[in-house]
Amino acid sequence: MNPTFKNVLAVAAGLVIGSIVNMGIVMISGYLIPPPEGGDITTMEGLQATMHLFEPKHFIMPFLAHALGTLVGAFVAAKIAVTQKMTMALIIGVFFLIGGAVNNYLLSGPLWFTALDLIVAYIPMAYLGAKWEMKK
Repeated sequence: MNPTFKNVLAVAAGLVIGSIVNMGIVMISGYLIPPPEGGDITTMEGLQATMHLFEPKHFIMPFLAHALGTLVGAFVAAKIAVTQKMTMALIIGVFFLIGGAVNNYLLSGPLWFTALDLIVAYIPMAYLGAKWEMKK
């Protein structure tokens, strides 16, 4: 198989699997840490209206979803990639970073969470995912 094609497949697989991990954690988060009383977290509009009620504990699962989704996606991309494993993993990090920046902008969460999320959850996790795979 053509190495370029396989690298493109690696990125696609990393994006899909990383997104599945991210959404899986988001889906179970309400069971582990219940949303604020009266808060609707099932829609973007509901989240925007409820954001002012969130306590720091409500940001744990979204951060984990972003960080672990990126980590797993980058690991998968590096695992499948034929060449430039770190680059393929960092591409995953950039894609997830863009999504996270848009999400943080739309939801207008607290500045501390936005900074933590954008600085720690994406590029560093993509780097760790690649390093983890390349360690073998």
